[in-house]
Amino acid sequence: MTVPYEAVRARRELTVVSADGTRIHVEEYGRADGPPLVLAHGWTCSTLFWAPVVRALAADFRVIAYDQRGHGRSASPRSRAGYGTTQLADDLEAVVRAVLPGGASSATGASGASGDGAGDSAGDGVGDGYDGEKAVLVGHSMGSMTIMAAFGRTAVQERTAAVLMTSTGSARLLGSTQVLPPRFSSRRVRRAFHRQLLVSRLPLGPVTPVSRAALKYGVLASGATREQVAFSARIVHACGSRQRSEWGRVLAALDLDAELAALTAPTAVLVGTADKLTPPVHARGMAAALPNCTDLIELPGLGHMTPIEDADAVVAAVRKLAAAHLRVGAASGDVRAVDDPRTDPRTDPRTGTGTDTLTDPLTDTRTEEKSA
Repeated sequence: MTVPYEAVRARRELTVVSADGTRIHVEEYGRADGPPLVLAHGWTCSTLFWAPVVRALAADFRVIAYDQRGHGRSASPRSRAGYGTTQLADDLEAVVRAVLPGGASSATGASGASGDGAGDSAGDGVGDGYDGEKAVLVGHSMGSMTIMAAFGRTAVQERTAAVLMTSTGSARLLGSTQVLPPRFSSRRVRRAFHRQLLVSRLPLGPVTPVSRAALKYGVLASGATREQVAFSARIVHACGSRQRSEWGRVLAALDLDAELAALTAPTAVLVGTADKLTPPVHARGMAAALPNCTDLIELPGLGHMTPIEDADAVVAAVRKLAAAHLRVGAASGDVRAVDDPRTDPRTDPRTGTGTDTLTDPLTDTRTEEKSA
């Protein structure tokens, strides 16, 4: 495995406690004083998924990534009731409250305060308004769905400068998925096949040449490199079969159209034109429905794993949003957009080591912090 696909050493690790008590693993990379980015990965993935993107952004940004519940080093819900878009929103709210504590927020919900000076907010009254940093939120697949689900929370809105949603959809996933091509069966058969693909509890087993080939067909482009396939397989095969199935049930019934229409932050949408899981029809529909869509970026010939298949394009989109919408102070340096010559033809402008336990005085929930 070459450097782009190796894990990036975290500068800091935290454990955030969500609304129902689920413990969420959080990692921070890059500059402690850099403008913040919050990354949310997708179904069957983990923080490792973001390694190529983190490596490219860490020199200029404070990059925060977390494991979705039931993935990576985060805890799994004890029952099916712990799986859902509400729980995804709870977890993201807990994370942003912890890593962007700032002043008091008028919102109530789950979060642990975190980081240096976390207790400083104790003297701020509820309802005084948030006066801290804002971040660019970046989601892939289910991570973008998490952002849609969470944006209605005041604490999330207050902390969001802009959003990048990659390889995702807001509803009707089964009807458009193209793992089983339309020419081979009726729409009804394809829906049944794709639902079974999502909810199956069959273990994936060890990574083999056959499983790599199957994964490449389903989630990567035909031109994906051997390293990209191996890296994707390493991540996906690490997800437990029960967790994969429970989240698959959520995706099969997904309906976040109303939440998408209420996502008012400046938002860019990115998709690979060969994405079989969330084909471009979703991205185009989302771009039309978003109140403030800044870019629709279509990457020719790429599949569902766009941050792995073309990390440079994703990084360029993040930098463009950061340059336009993040408030960058002198301590954080100057953030400029990267001009990627490949971006313009793909873009349709719509109008760029100890442990401490800390307590949030607003929620009385806890966050454990570890320094790398």
